[in-house]
Amino acid sequence: MVLIRQMDQKMVILQRQGRIAFYGPITGQEATTVGSGYALGPKDWAFPALREAGVALLRGLPLRDMVAQCLGNALDTCRGRQMPCHYVDPVNHYVSMSSCIGTQLPQAVGAAYAMKYRRDGACAIAYLGDGATSEADWHVAANFAGVWKAPVVFLCQNNQWAITVPYAKQTATPTVAEKAVAYGFEGVRVDGNDVVAVHEATRRALDKARAGGGPTLVEAATYRILGHTTSDDPSRYRDEAEVAPWRARDPIALFEARLKEAGLLDDGRARAVEEECRREVAAAIEAVEDAPPPAPGTLVEDVFAAVPRHLREQQEQLEWQSRDRRPAKP
Repeated sequence: MVLIRQMDQKMVILQRQGRIAFYGPITGQEATTVGSGYALGPKDWAFPALREAGVALLRGLPLRDMVAQCLGNALDTCRGRQMPCHYVDPVNHYVSMSSCIGTQLPQAVGAAYAMKYRRDGACAIAYLGDGATSEADWHVAANFAGVWKAPVVFLCQNNQWAITVPYAKQTATPTVAEKAVAYGFEGVRVDGNDVVAVHEATRRALDKARAGGGPTLVEAATYRILGHTTSDDPSRYRDEAEVAPWRARDPIALFEARLKEAGLLDDGRARAVEEECRREVAAAIEAVEDAPPPAPGTLVEDVFAAVPRHLREQQEQLEWQSRDRRPAKP
């Protein structure tokens, strides 16, 4: 959780300095991300929304790859094609994030149904925000998940805001969890700032899905401390007085206090962890920031198994123009 917080702070600074174009901060929601991520098995697949970078880290995505993806340079495995902080790691079963709200939900259910068909003991976890429950894709996904009893867990990070729209103006239901009843499966609500509570609820839901008990909707009640993204100014639509109580329930501070009470952490070790994470983020940035942009020819790669003739000609033209810095041939 501390590593994610340090990554957030540095990436926001880099965006303000013009060194990256965009970033979606996770600050305040680290417990939901990490708690749920720790519950996943090696064969499970994660279908993220926007604030699940901690899950990617837990599943093995190197921090340097995450920074390179935010920069969109030649070291970015997405080759600069994806939005910054929209990570993907197929090797470790972490599907690409999408800025189209809710599209990952039917995908997760379809993957989970395939897992059930193959009987391989795997599950899918589909992350969503409270705003996604206002999208049609949510209703389609939940309906099929309930009918098929698909081994999928819907993990809703209810951070109280869908960009500029508060939860109370999106839905008439007091909770997200109760929406599961309409689709024939269980919904549970947990404190999203309590990393242990989130972990236990997610683990139970995954165990149930693996045993053939069908889907579960886990609502983690948390709060988006910063803006929706670095393109957003939350002071224009919400009062800081609303934010203050949630700042006082910082998930990292809560877990730190719990560890200290149990005799598992002291102030010195806590400071050491923070400094270690700060150095790790700085080292990752230093290692990848000076890489050049993706080569122009990569525009036509990774689309077809073999680059077709018309794209190969365009690729050669691009490379010729880039190398000689002369106007392209007509």
